[in-house]
Amino acid sequence: MTAATAAAAVLPARGLAAAPRPDRAALAEPLARLGTVGLDALVATAALQTRVDRKYLVPLDAVEALLRGLPTDARVLRIGDLRVFDYESVYFDTPDLLAYRLAAHRRRQRFKVRTRTYVDSAACWLEVKTRGSRGTTVKERVEHALEHRADVAPGRAFVCATLTARGVVGADDLVLAPVLVTRYARATLLLPGTASRLTVDVDLTWDDGRTPLHLRRLAVVETKSGSTASAADRALWSLGHRPVRISKYATGLATLRRELPATRWSRTLHRHLLPHATPPDPR
Repeated sequence: MTAATAAAAVLPARGLAAAPRPDRAALAEPLARLGTVGLDALVATAALQTRVDRKYLVPLDAVEALLRGLPTDARVLRIGDLRVFDYESVYFDTPDLLAYRLAAHRRRQRFKVRTRTYVDSAACWLEVKTRGSRGTTVKERVEHALEHRADVAPGRAFVCATLTARGVVGADDLVLAPVLVTRYARATLLLPGTASRLTVDVDLTWDDGRTPLHLRRLAVVETKSGSTASAADRALWSLGHRPVRISKYATGLATLRRELPATRWSRTLHRHLLPHATPPDPR
């Protein structure tokens, strides 16, 4: 399959699109109660490209209680009149799904390659995520042309150099094509006291060009902090939520393609994701 054919398979003909919107309305009222922070201040305070990520799956009805439990100085990102933003990510992998298999078998030198598009501003980045020391996530990225968001070729030199520097053997020989598109709506919160961040994603959809799925009434909540747990983690724990194993790419692909090895995420799939995953409404 050529890059153009692969792109056509996973990206809809209508082009750049926002996530479905049925769940995002539930965030409006609790977010409106919080103070706000601008993008420059958020980046300056919590620019965590190397960080510890903890992910949680939280029923939508419980998100309001979580936001109420945050420290009083918590701030939500606001740009213009928006507090919730649309994202699209295109994930790239080899024909034999090397990146997926490395994640499924918990290999130390696993990686992800994706483009991330901020739909509201039409800004696009090419990103490489690898594992650092002590379980940290290292994200490196460069600007990428929006029209090439389903094509890694314009940034291939960056991808190969980054993977090689992180110890991925044979990076120059990898044949990468788009495999999965994710779309979701995100609110980003700053916790100034610990210079940490919290993201709340709703209306997540996975689309591999076959049968897309929409995650309903369930939020993917992620904390991004240094080596110690943040106030957001403690708030989640106090409400009975614990970190789960989930990757928007790998777990999403396992949800769509049940024939893939997915033992690592079996509990997450059967307890949380599959009961909430349905075909998206026609648009």
